[in-house]
Amino acid sequence: MMMELDTILCGDSLNVLKALPEGSVHCCVTSPPYYGLRDYGMDAQIGREATPEEYISRLTAVFREVRRVLRPDGTLWVNIADSYCGTGSKGDTRDPKYPQGRNGQNISLCQAVRGCKQKDMIGIPWMLAFALRADGWYLRNDVIWAKGNPMPESTKDRCTRSHEHIFMLTKSRRYFYDWLAIAEPIAPTTALRKKAGRGVGKYSAPVPGQPQTQNINKPREKGSITDDMILPVRAKRDVWFINTVPYKGGHFAAYPPLLAETCILAGCPMGGIVLDPFMGSGTTGLAAKRHGRHYIGIELNTEFCSLAQTRIEHDADKRRGKGNLP
Repeated sequence: MMMELDTILCGDSLNVLKALPEGSVHCCVTSPPYYGLRDYGMDAQIGREATPEEYISRLTAVFREVRRVLRPDGTLWVNIADSYCGTGSKGDTRDPKYPQGRNGQNISLCQAVRGCKQKDMIGIPWMLAFALRADGWYLRNDVIWAKGNPMPESTKDRCTRSHEHIFMLTKSRRYFYDWLAIAEPIAPTTALRKKAGRGVGKYSAPVPGQPQTQNINKPREKGSITDDMILPVRAKRDVWFINTVPYKGGHFAAYPPLLAETCILAGCPMGGIVLDPFMGSGTTGLAAKRHGRHYIGIELNTEFCSLAQTRIEHDADKRRGKGNLP
């Protein structure tokens, strides 16, 4: 099958993936439907299975095909959150962001889960991570997406949830990872100590794992490096503080573009191809195009296919100075 780039393929992700050529994409960034949370009204949808085990099995099959279509040096970034057992009906609970219904869901599926007591966390993220590792993936990182503006919860017997997981998995032991593209600047006081030659803690400058690099925001001529062009940086840490952002479209689970952009910058070379088998509102494709990458999306819901394509095109128009982003 010849792949058309920068397109969204409408259909079941497993079936569509089987038609894509082996070793054809550089990176996969995705967020599958969460277990027992939303009902998108599609017969083949993932997330409404009778048991967590069946849900994990279906996702494992999808990501097995993702591994096949990835290049040997490809990476997979999966955003996933947990569910609770025995949470009961949510039909009368109104989400302040979506007053017409709680995230598109009427009834929670998690009424009873084998091995879980009522009110237990099921452990969905780690069930998926371990299943993918057992299926052949290398499990390299558990990144915590920390939200400064989480969804409010009325519960009084536990903390409000304000984080989700992003698992980074790889097809091979050696893989593409551009740590410098997402590197973080060290603290200004630390930089001053390094510049003064006093070292940092038990280390002397440069700190191992924190090399100095040219500030790519400053143009220079060959041989003209100066002190103010050098920015000491460190490898990005595994807690990412990224707020959710409002989205006016008809999809209930749009993650923020910055989240996808960070994964893409680290995991996909310039001009490479990013895959999202659960395209939803199109955030992965939007982020890919913003940073000089191509995308291939797969989405079961035909309405979401159209919504996502329009959103990506409008974002491109906005960056060219035309129109408004929906």
